[in-house]
Amino acid sequence: MKITILPFGALTDSVSPDAFSLENAQIATVSQLHAHLSAQYPAIASQKFRYAVNQELVDEQHPLQDGDEVALLPPFSGG
Repeated sequence: MKITILPFGALTDSVSPDAFSLENAQIATVSQLHAHLSAQYPAIASQKFRYAVNQELVDEQHPLQDGDEVALLPPFSGG
């Protein structure tokens, strides 16, 4: 299974400035992905952000599938 991770905003400082992939990971849900990323990148464990899978905001129980694109979205405001 391959999942593409797209960090945005301040998360690019904590995780990666660019998109990256997780391959062959046994990650079935967004919650499991969060645990995996928190273990790999401890700085994000204390940050608040949402997940979007294939450009749709999802909750932590959302299932992940091969080829999914997961965006890490910190709080933002518009104007």
